[in-house]
Order: sequence, then structure tokens, then C-alpha cells
Amino acid sequence: MLKLTLKSLLSRKLRLVLSGLAVVLAVMFVSGAMVIKDTLNRSIDAQFAGAYADIDLHVALKPKVKSPAEDDAAVIPPVDRAAVDRAAGVAGVAEASGMVLAEGARVIGKDGKVVPGTGGPRYGESWREESGLISLRSGHEPRADNEVALNAGLAEKAGLKVGDQVGVLTNEPKQNFVVAGVFGYSGNRDSIGGEQTVAFTEPVAQRLMLGRSDGYSGIKVTVADGASADTVRSALGKELGAGYDVLTGKELAQKASDKSRGILDMMNMLLLGFAGVAVFVGVFLIVNTFSIIIAQRMRELALLRALGASRKQMIGSVLTESFVVGLVSSALGLAAGVGIGALGADLLASSTDGLQVASLGVPAGAVVTSFAVGILVTMMSALVPAVRASKVPPVAVIRATATQQGKHRKQTWTGTVMLGLGGLLLVLGLSGTGGATTIISGVLLAFIGVSLLTPLISKPSVEVLGALFARSTPGALGRSNSARNPRRTAITASAMMIGVALVTAISTVAASAEDSVTRDIRRDLKADLVAMGEAGSASSASVDPAALARIAEVPGVESVAAVSMDTAMVGKESQPVTSWQDWTKAREVLGLKAAEGSIDTLAPGSVIMNESTAESRGAKVGDRITLQLQRGDTHTYRVSGVFADSTLSSGLVVPWADAEAGFRSKQPSQAYFQLAGGADESQLRTQIETLLKDSPEVSVQTRDDVIKMFSGGFAMMLTIVQALLGVAMLIAVLGIVNTLALSILERTKEMGTLRAIGLSRGQTVRMIMTESVVISLFGAVLGIVVGGALGLAAARAMEDQGVSQLSLPWGQMLAYLVGAAIVGVIASIAPARRGSRLNVLAAISHG
Repeated sequence: MLKLTLKSLLSRKLRLVLSGLAVVLAVMFVSGAMVIKDTLNRSIDAQFAGAYADIDLHVALKPKVKSPAEDDAAVIPPVDRAAVDRAAGVAGVAEASGMVLAEGARVIGKDGKVVPGTGGPRYGESWREESGLISLRSGHEPRADNEVALNAGLAEKAGLKVGDQVGVLTNEPKQNFVVAGVFGYSGNRDSIGGEQTVAFTEPVAQRLMLGRSDGYSGIKVTVADGASADTVRSALGKELGAGYDVLTGKELAQKASDKSRGILDMMNMLLLGFAGVAVFVGVFLIVNTFSIIIAQRMRELALLRALGASRKQMIGSVLTESFVVGLVSSALGLAAGVGIGALGADLLASSTDGLQVASLGVPAGAVVTSFAVGILVTMMSALVPAVRASKVPPVAVIRATATQQGKHRKQTWTGTVMLGLGGLLLVLGLSGTGGATTIISGVLLAFIGVSLLTPLISKPSVEVLGALFARSTPGALGRSNSARNPRRTAITASAMMIGVALVTAISTVAASAEDSVTRDIRRDLKADLVAMGEAGSASSASVDPAALARIAEVPGVESVAAVSMDTAMVGKESQPVTSWQDWTKAREVLGLKAAEGSIDTLAPGSVIMNESTAESRGAKVGDRITLQLQRGDTHTYRVSGVFADSTLSSGLVVPWADAEAGFRSKQPSQAYFQLAGGADESQLRTQIETLLKDSPEVSVQTRDDVIKMFSGGFAMMLTIVQALLGVAMLIAVLGIVNTLALSILERTKEMGTLRAIGLSRGQTVRMIMTESVVISLFGAVLGIVVGGALGLAAARAMEDQGVSQLSLPWGQMLAYLVGAAIVGVIASIAPARRGSRLNVLAAISHG
């Protein structure tokens, strides 16, 4: 039986290879993600291995606010001189010295803009003495308060050298310095993990990075010879108290390397998303291929049954074929994944200055997972066709034709149940009862349910679509062929349907969100010009308050509203907070409306919040809420008002005096300008840009520019989703090629007869091409309908998140239809060529 199985497999190797390509793609993405992660993990660990080699122990106060994003730096409270002295007095400590190292120093390049980041943090520090880790490459250490030293990676990126003037942004507005020196790291490294470091004299670093002249970000502790680091660490903890963290140099290095893995995790998620689409869509391709092959082998299988082969042996034979296909596909996918992993690791490393890629590694987990995914997916996909074939009595199969159709009532009932369950899970997930797992499960079940029910509408649908091509004889024949086997057509179209449905659903959500944002900004934003960073709401950008004061005096500028943004803690949860220099102007410029209480004024000791925040916090007017800002002690506020949700403002609003004392930066993050009636907007924009030249992180934008900025995130999301569609379309091409190729083999005699009675080669090509395009369009139309419905439901469920308008991406949906037609044409080329070149006499005498 095994010999027969292998012989059968070799006789159909091309068809099985085509179905196996779906598995190759899935395994390639899975293994590629794992190879990239392993290679870059080792690269990052090696990069940071010696970063803190000169530190035995490091002592710092615990941050008062934990950032919601791991890559955002928390503000470290300054350690005073008394704590340094206490640490020095602990038994086993040879030396304890204060050090300044904090994020937030941004260098302004020669073009007047902030030097772009290179994948790592931007540090400002007090100069550390040269050691085995740090060494000067040119110039000298900063000796005067107007001197700085730059790490070599930053100096090269900014095009700066010793003696050049350089502007630096910190927690204070721009200040100018002279580049006194350029330093590098051991191993001839220009940077560690892409960090950019500006080294000041100690007094300047304390003032600019910590905001006080007598503090340190931490204490560097050298353990005495013969003393145990663990013992000293414990003693320091007891001496200084629970408010301090005591870490080893290795722990600091690990913490820094973990922080650099954000982009790596994002790439992994993206590749695994591609793998998920490839696996899910590929299942339909494999099921269809084995179904057609088994249908064509009915007489052969029946003969084996008549000769004594059991149902178990028949199923085992088909599963053996699928095992071989899965094994070979997994091996090819793993090899391709290693190549993708190597390329991806190099590309990611090239975007991070100073990161040296470790030798390529293929972790054991990647090998095991690759073969498990490939083999299991292929065998599970082949199981249903195998079981169906084994249930047919031998005599009945011998007398049957290869294209015999059944009613498949069980499939219809199964599809109905799965669609119902999927819909229920989607309702629960989108209503907030379930999480992301519930929503994903609902989508998968809904797709499977729709796919199982598709044969019910397949024949009438393809006949309607085929009418577009039925004016000619080849078109009419192609239309008839596509409607001949509804179940086969449905499964073939499912690959296209799933891909188009996914991208249509997400495009619909994006279009609804984008239109909602556009409408809200046009309705609510009363400012004519806005100064903000590229990220729109990024709290890291800073605006010079002195420049804003000068802008307020410019003729034609009616009002200036400045806002600062930060993160605070409410209990154990982080919370976005904002503060306006003039709340009355802010309320007017943003068009905010009261939902509860009064929002006319913001008195000291009071706080105002938007409706969604109030609902999530269970807060109402009159309640008291305790807030821990980045600096200072906790504050207890009274909720004085709640405003209606707005695209332009959310979270908690605290008084400006509290923000000046407790926010990360004393400088505003954004500024809104209202112009006098009849003022020349273009001329005033130029004047404002000139006055803000020392605030290069922000740009002055019109209302339309602000809308485009908010819409930019949706465009990036759609780019990623359309890449997923590309994967689905590639598998759809393979599916249609497979179906057409096997159908031509199945209809060899029929096609020979058509050729004999006058159908030309060109007409044969057009007939097969029509069949392919109709199937592809059927899948796309079904995908647009299903995806549009899912997208509208999801957008409606996001009303609390500000999606107040439902929109369909008509232009994109039309593009998907055009793309599906092109896919149909491409998929038909090889089968049409083969069909048109059949030997007429041999075809007529076939079978």
C-alpha cells in the first residue's frame, strides 16, 4: 500500500507542489520570525554586555510614575548628596559617587532640525572619566559649562566635529555649546544599541537633566576587594530604605537591552500575522487540491477497495501523501525562513547605528515549530477529503463519474452553526465582554462558516458575474464551467474571499475612524494654526515659552493657547494628563462642551476630565481623585467638571501651576494660535515659524495639516494590511491555478471535442481565462460584502473610542475588484496554455 501511495504521489507531484507552496509560505514566515528574534536577541545582548562593566552596583530612587510604554523613559527622582554619603558609609563599599544619566538630551543638527534617533535612547549625562568602556577619540572632556562631548555615533549622524557650535534641547529651552570632544566605546563601537549621548560638566547636567543643582540620577557604588556584592547590595537596601532600587551592572545592561527590543517584537508580530493568513488561507487550497485529486481517483480507489483495501488503509494512504507534502514543504519553508531571517536581521540592524549583527542562528524551536505547523496543517486539511472518499461503497464509486455532486446537507448545517457562533463571539468581543481572543475566534469561525455556506450561492453568483463575459462563445463556455461545480468553485474562491474580507474589514474601520477624526477636527478646532511635533500628541516635543510670549504680541495673532502633556499615576494605573497655560482659551480653541458640572474655569486643587476617562475611573463631579505626577508628592484633586469626548483632548486636565512643578518638562508640548479676522494666514505662519526656530521639534501647521497628521496612522495601518492581502492573493493564485489545471485534466475529453467541432486555440484560452476571472471576482465580491459587514460592525462598536461616523472605502473596494480580476488573468495563463495545446485526437480518446 505504501508503494502505491508513493507512486500515486509522484504521478501528481506538480499539483501537490502547488498546494504545498501555501505551506511553504506559512512556514517561511513562522521560521523567519523566530530566526530574526533569535539573531537580534543575541546581537542586542552582546551589544549591551559591557555597557555597565565599570559599575558594581547602581543605586537610584524608584520612579514615581510608571510609563505605560516600555520604551518611554520614566523620570527618576534626584538622589541628594546625603544619600550618596550614607551609601559610602555602608560596610563593604569602597567608593560611592553621584552620577547624572537621564534621557531627554536632543542635539540640533546643522540643518536646524533635531538629529533623528537611531533606535536607542537620547541621554544627557555628566562626563564620566575615561575607562575600559569609554575613551576619547578626539578633543578633550568638557571642562567649561559651555562645553559638551558627544559619542561618535551622534557626532557622525549630526556631522559635527571638535570645535563646532551645537544647540541642545533638554528639559530647558535650546542652549548652545561647543563640541569639546568626541568619545567612543570599547570594541571600537561608536554607539551602544543606537544611543545618542551628550556629556556635560556635572553642574550643567544636574541643572538641565534633573532640574536641580544638588542632585544625582543615581549612585555608582564600587564594592571593596573581598566583599560580597550580594551582601553589600542587601546592606545598601537596608540603609537607604524600600524607596531605592539597587541593581548590578549586569542587571542594568539587561534592562537596557530589553528596552531596545520594541522594534523586534513589532517585526515578529508582523511576520506571524503573515504566517497566520498564509496558514488559514492555505487550508482551503490544500482541501480543494486533495478533494479534486481524490474525485479524479475515485475509480482507482474503488478498485483498491474491491481488492480488499480497508477504509482505514484508504485514509492512511491519503494522509501519507499529505505527510510527504507537508514534510517537503516544511523543509523548503524553513530554508526560505532562514534566508528571510538573515535578511530581516541585517535590515533591522542597519536601521540601528552601532548594532553589530551576531552570527546567524537557527534555534531548535524554529525547526520544531516549522515542521509541526507544515505537517499538521497539511494532514488536517487532507483528512476531510480522505474520510469522504473512504465512505463511498466500491461499486458505487466504480460506476460514478469524477464530478458527481452531492447535497452536502451536513456541510450546510455545520456552516450555519459556525457562522452563528462566530457572530455571537464577535458581538461579545466588540461589546467589550470578551477580549481580543474572543474577537479573533469569532472572525475565524465566521470565515469558516461563510466558506462552508458559499456553495449555496456559488452557482447563481458566478452565473451573474459570468454574464459580463457571456456575449461570446468562449465567455459563455467559461461562465458555464465556473458554475458547473459549485462546491469546488466556492472552495477555490474562499482564499480570495478571506484575504479581501480581512483587508476590507480593516479598511472600513480605518475609513470610519479617519472620517470621524476629520469631521471632529473641522467642527471643533477653532485654531487657525497649530505648533506640534510629528507624532501629533507626542509629549516629548517642546515649545519655547519665551517664543510663545513674543508670538502673542505679533499683530494679527488674537490668542495663543499652550498645552503640556505627560503621564501620571492614579493608584497603580498610569493615566495621560494635560495642562493648559490658560484653560479658558483652551476650552474655546478646542470647542469643548460640558457634559457634567462646569468646565468654565479650572481652579487650584481641581481637575477636569473627558467623559470616557470619567466612566473608566468611575468618577463624577464632586469626587476626589489622588494623582501622582512625575515630580513632587501626591496631590488630591476635586473633580469640578466633565467635558464631552473630543478627538483633540482626553484624559485628566490639571492646573498649570501643578504641571510646572510636577510634569516631566516645564515647557509646553504644543501651542494653538487663533488669528484675527482678515489676517494673512500664510504671512503669519512664516512669522510664527521664524520665532519658533529654536523649537525645532515642532512645526507650524494649518487645520488641514493637522487632519493629515492624524490620518497618517491609518495610512500606515492600511499599508501593512494590504501586504497581508498580497499574501492571500498569492495563495489565491495558486488555488485557482490548481483548480483549473486539475479541471482541464478532468475535462480532457470534453475539451478535445470542443476543439474538434471548431473551438480555436485562442477561444480555448479565453474560455479558461473567463472561468478563472469569474471565480476570482466571485471570491472578491463575497470578501467585500463579508469584510464590509464586519468592518461596519467593528466601527459601530468603537463609538466610545470616538468612531462616530460609518464609512465604506469605495475607492479601495473597487481597487480590490480590479486586483482580483488581474489575479484571475494571471492564474489562468499556465492552465490556458496547456488546455489550448491539447492534442485533439488524443483528448477525444482520453478515458
